[in-house]
Amino acid sequence: VQLQASGGGLVQAGGSLRLSCAASGRTFSRYVMGWFRQGPGKEREFVASISQSGGTTYYADSVKGRFTCSRDNAKNTVFLQMNSLKPEDTATYYCAAGLSMYNSAAAYGYWGQGTLVTVSS
Repeated sequence: VQLQASGGGLVQAGGSLRLSCAASGRTFSRYVMGWFRQGPGKEREFVASISQSGGTTYYADSVKGRFTCSRDNAKNTVFLQMNSLKPEDTATYYCAAGLSMYNSAAAYGYWGQGTLVTVSS
């Protein structure tokens, strides 16, 4: 599966952005989808994941209550709605596809190219 993330940009603290990740192929609904991010000088970290049906989601503690992950299997797309953004959310955000909902990047075999989110204070 090929993944294309979009929706990043520059936003002020407290603002919102919605990231999208479009997948190619007809097997999208087989995959758990995850979002990861990598800030300047930081390790890549888990942000959120969503089950194949969309019925189960997991979030990093740092984004819980502010970010919402959803998917539309009919459109082969996964979303990350980001509200109440903080400067520490500044990072390149990556979508990924895998077969389990672990929060480790190693559990995901397919990655998009990343989209940059910059939150100004």
